[in-house]
Amino acid sequence: MRLVLTALVYLSGLLCLFLAVGFLTDPATSAFGLGIKADSAAALSTVRADFTAFFGVTGALMLWGAWRRNGDLLLVPALIYGTAFTGRAINLAIHGTYPMFFQPMAVEAFWTVLLFTAWRVLPHHKIADIAG
Repeated sequence: MRLVLTALVYLSGLLCLFLAVGFLTDPATSAFGLGIKADSAAALSTVRADFTAFFGVTGALMLWGAWRRNGDLLLVPALIYGTAFTGRAINLAIHGTYPMFFQPMAVEAFWTVLLFTAWRVLPHHKIADIAG
């Protein structure tokens, strides 16, 4: 089970880093894929900065946590994706459905459950062990 969880976390981290690179290098196309119209310098700047940070940091922590077999490193991305899922659920309750609304929610729910499960199963290390 630990090997499967570690592999899934690692692959998810690679996907997130791939998405981060897409938002950094071509924010308009990447944003359009999420249903966002980034057609001004301010919008492109926001998409480039925020989405690159969102996917880049979560992806890097997933890769680092899987590589080091350290569950503590997976807690932050788990909380981030859980928060994103919660925000979408609130939006769903207030504004209702839209085409393909379930797809990002399914991914965020999967990653939240995966990361919390891996956080529970993988070992926890002291901070000094992480740096060295």
